[in-house]
Amino acid sequence: MKSNLRRMVSYYKPYIGTFIADMFFALVSSVIALIIPIAVRYITSNIMNIKEKGGTNEILFIGMVLIILVLIQFGANYFITNIGHVMGAKMEYDMRAQIFSHYQKLSFSFYDEQKIGQLMSRVTNDLFDISELLHHGPENLAISLIKIIGAFIVLAHISIKLTLAAFAIVPVMFAFAFFLNRRMKRAFKENRVKISEINTQIEDSLSGIRVVKSFANEDIENEKFKLGNEGFLSAKKNSYFYMGFFNSGMTAFTMLINIIVIMTGGMLLAGEALSIPDFIAFLLYINIFTDPIKTLIDFTESFQNGYSGFERFVEILEIEPEITDKPDAKTLENVRGDITFDDVSFKYNDTAHRVLKHINLDVKAGAYVALVGSSGGGKTTLCNLIPRFYDVTKGKIMIDGTDIRDIRLKSLHENIGIVQQDVYLFSGTVYDNIVYGKPAATREEVIEAAKNANAHEFIMGLPNGYETDIGQRGIKLSGGQKQRLSIARVFLKNPPILIFDEATSALDNESENIVKESLERLAHNRTTFVIAHRLSTIRNAEKILVLTEKGIEESGTHDELMKINGAYAQLYKCAE
Repeated sequence: MKSNLRRMVSYYKPYIGTFIADMFFALVSSVIALIIPIAVRYITSNIMNIKEKGGTNEILFIGMVLIILVLIQFGANYFITNIGHVMGAKMEYDMRAQIFSHYQKLSFSFYDEQKIGQLMSRVTNDLFDISELLHHGPENLAISLIKIIGAFIVLAHISIKLTLAAFAIVPVMFAFAFFLNRRMKRAFKENRVKISEINTQIEDSLSGIRVVKSFANEDIENEKFKLGNEGFLSAKKNSYFYMGFFNSGMTAFTMLINIIVIMTGGMLLAGEALSIPDFIAFLLYINIFTDPIKTLIDFTESFQNGYSGFERFVEILEIEPEITDKPDAKTLENVRGDITFDDVSFKYNDTAHRVLKHINLDVKAGAYVALVGSSGGGKTTLCNLIPRFYDVTKGKIMIDGTDIRDIRLKSLHENIGIVQQDVYLFSGTVYDNIVYGKPAATREEVIEAAKNANAHEFIMGLPNGYETDIGQRGIKLSGGQKQRLSIARVFLKNPPILIFDEATSALDNESENIVKESLERLAHNRTTFVIAHRLSTIRNAEKILVLTEKGIEESGTHDELMKINGAYAQLYKCAE
């Protein structure tokens, strides 16, 4: 916990000036709150003398001073509420940028195990609670401690006996708070887990809303959400049980303090050991003493929310990317596109079964290589190893004779273009999605890329041409149109190495022919790997590799593989 608290405090560093000012104004506001009862005590103690001297001007002077103090307190509270909150928002901004940047660095293996809704919750809900704690926590503690200590000093000065009586149950009250705090922390941490699960359920259901409606399964989704919602409600009930017990107990303790003061003060008044003005001032200061206790009650909930959120925030930041650059990693330059697999084997972390075994492959620059085989044979996995989305378990992969583990990841990715079956388009315009392939490209380059991808004609037919909004994941476009935009994006990137992952398998014949023409144009003079679902589309490939659990079982041209009448021939005949 200490290390997490030190880490949390480090986020104040860029705003230390604002933080000091915030704490200063919290001090000013607290001191002014302590001064006002002193004025009341002075007036009530000296009212007869003031009256005899006709010194109403003195009362007016005190009133003016108090008004000025109230105005100063107003300014102090305004700074705390406005500038202090902005400071909290800036720290939230910094943390959100940090965790999002960290998300970008994490490897595919991390996302294989995570749910997007839970990751989103850490960027939104958790960080809001953390920022509230970072802003309100120190000032609430400072204000509370100043008021409690200040009130204790003044109260002791008025009557040490009455003060000791009032504070007799304070140790019991803090022991009670400490006992329940630990249980509330566990309960609020469970709340975070449950709200993340609900976010995941909502994200999953809404993303697949068209599937839900097409199967008329709204009731099933409602039931699934109901289970998650009930889990969250149960966790909330548990946390509110402890919080209710805590709040009720603390309120009862503050009332007991007032009762003890009234009873003890009454006896001291009866014994003439205490004056009425002192008793009035004492009652006012007891309220000043109990107010920060109520503030601490609110702070306790804020701390539990914020700290449990910060723990989850740190959990993510402490996850190291599995795939990183070596200290001496180099940048790829003048890439030809020769790719070599040297005794490559691979298995995922969650299985002892090797997906690829002893793959040896030499692909010359500009070659067009097709990968075929039954589902689960490792075709996509093999292609994912080339850009280092995963690292080989054994062996090595080289580009132009250099081990890809010795190449900077950014440089490696810049030289590889991927066109997938499941096209991902971002929310925004047609132009935004194409220029994503090369953010610094000119408009003329974007249009040229679209023309090369056979996309320009249909784009100009859209309501706003290149500025047409395509909706979430390009929902307003057909499958063929989305695929051509993804190809245009790669045309614009202009990489020397290409990977086509079943890029036409989900298209109708007409769209497939258009996309196939675009792909062939894109593949010209580039080293190209094609994962083929429809074998008829790769008959002209320079080399066809048949991947099975044994590795590369067959290799050759279409005609060569048909002649040996092996695994490829069987696959081809079944596809006809």
